Amino acid sequence: MTIILGIESSCDETGVGIARLGADGSVELLADEVASSVEQHARFGGVVPEVASRAHLEAMVPTMRRAFEVAGLRLSDVDAIAVTCGPGLAGALLVGVSAAKAYALSLGVPLYGVNHLAGHVAADTLEHGALPSPSLALLVSGGHSQLLRVDDIATRITEIGSTIDDAAGEAYDKVARILDLPYPGGPPIDKAAQRGNPRAIAFPRGLTGPRDARHDFSFSGLKTSVARWVEAQERAGTQIPVDDVAASFQEAVADVLTAKAVRAATDLNITTLIISGGVAANSRLKQLAAERCATAGITLRVPRPRLCTDNGAMIAALGAHLVAAGVTPSSLDLTTDPALPVSVISV
Repeated sequence: MTIILGIESSCDETGVGIARLGADGSVELLADEVASSVEQHARFGGVVPEVASRAHLEAMVPTMRRAFEVAGLRLSDVDAIAVTCGPGLAGALLVGVSAAKAYALSLGVPLYGVNHLAGHVAADTLEHGALPSPSLALLVSGGHSQLLRVDDIATRITEIGSTIDDAAGEAYDKVARILDLPYPGGPPIDKAAQRGNPRAIAFPRGLTGPRDARHDFSFSGLKTSVARWVEAQERAGTQIPVDDVAASFQEAVADVLTAKAVRAATDLNITTLIISGGVAANSRLKQLAAERCATAGITLRVPRPRLCTDNGAMIAALGAHLVAAGVTPSSLDLTTDPALPVSVISV
């Protein structure tokens, strides 16, 4: 048995996960502790990098202690450490990498600097086991909307498509602000949408024309369309039907994401689709994805909501896969890369 410690600090969650790698390659999650600074950012309507970095500094050690208490282990039981080194906020990443280096040096164990996006894909293996090869991953979060071909979670991930402007989660946050809903925008819009009519307003579906990029996304135009529609109603003195706007907006996002994911899987002859990232917890996205995957004969895998958001468990899981694959550890002069491409799984 090999004990892997995972550290995540790319944005506004300080995550510490502990996983056990079995001799048969299985990965068991022993602890998953998260400290979020989201409330500190809410009044700004988005993440403030300096505030996030300070929150990571304050939360790292207490979160680490909780994780080891839950796992019933001591630091001396750790055999390897994995830490997010990119992509993400530069200062936030630096806190996690610095902590991981200190722990690795003091314990004399190998260190793996890993890709945050690959971690989101690896999170699914904690719930559903090994990924078929190849698999297609739809990664949707506040900062990313990507389609990824996963041939090997430890060594080979290829970007098939990405957003050319706003990510899906970013669009949720901006539309929530337009509708005077709380930050982050995903949960309140999802809740309001369940009371609304998704066909009330015909919002546009970006990059879905016959000459548009088949596997790329665009949500900036949708966000602007919502803003213009709301402004027009306000000028007319009409009360804004928040639930209908939320439902129509959410339907447009889910429609594009699922249609393009199923199209990519069909184009690549892939029969397994994983949806991960914070937006994967969205109720309509999961429902529509399940319907379309069933029709197309595609197996759908979505981790439980706790594993979809940023956490240390996904980093520990990815670290376990790297150890199992015999990937060379990182050096102790590991640096952060806020723009680390998803094709670079470990540094």
